[in-house]
Amino acid sequence: MPSQLPPEIEEYRDRAWQRDPTLRVETVQEAERFVERVGFAATLTDSRQPGASLYVAVCGRRDAVMPRNVQKDPEASAAWVLKDEIIRRGKAYYGKLARGKAMFLAPRLIPHFFAIWGVRRRDEKMLLSDDAQAILKVLRKEWEAASSDLRKWAGLADRKQFDRAMNELQAALIVIPSEVVYQPKFTYIWTLAEVRFAEALKQRVERQIALREIARCFLQGAGMTVPGELAKVTGLSRPEAGLGNQSLVKEGFAHSTARGTYCLAQLAAALCASSSVR
Repeated sequence: MPSQLPPEIEEYRDRAWQRDPTLRVETVQEAERFVERVGFAATLTDSRQPGASLYVAVCGRRDAVMPRNVQKDPEASAAWVLKDEIIRRGKAYYGKLARGKAMFLAPRLIPHFFAIWGVRRRDEKMLLSDDAQAILKVLRKEWEAASSDLRKWAGLADRKQFDRAMNELQAALIVIPSEVVYQPKFTYIWTLAEVRFAEALKQRVERQIALREIARCFLQGAGMTVPGELAKVTGLSRPEAGLGNQSLVKEGFAHSTARGTYCLAQLAAALCASSSVR
């Protein structure tokens, strides 16, 4: 499908999201710098989804599409290995966040995401399911455990039941994977988010400010955002995504060029001039 964005914006995104062969991500250090710079990024989404993506940055091209047979694809394998290394090093936050989106967060964005989706300890009994609370009770005692051990100790024999509870805890920014193990069998090692990101999680951010800063972070990388794009990338509701973008307009950081469409103020004048020339 042809892009609905101006070519200048696509070129801006090529640089910002490293969709360029000269900016390709190849090492874990480069991957961590990528996450820190963009603020938040998907893991293995391709060009069919908007937003920054580790897989697209590994490919270094705008039209990257994940193949059906990912096990035999060198770019998909490279992105997967980098994902595991990032998790192991613990310098960037990783988890399945809102709507089950597997994402990386730069530590500076953790307080803002927590302000929207996080569950505080005092609210856990009210907001978390019994299964999620059972897993959390185990982790608060053991601090770290493999999936199979967690299932057994929490009394969750059904794998789907366990997976739902783990997704719930990840979306609440309470539990994260700390390592991926492949031998003798594949498993995640889980820990509490506060173990690795205590300082970031101690920070308190008002919801309105969090919406604004998440919107700012996305717009800095996107250059322009069209209706529904910010909500699709982050898992925000469309009204809340709109509130975040509108607050950027009020402070002069962004211009609203049409209903639901926002552009970086620094790019808006150049786009207008370019359109008038064309």
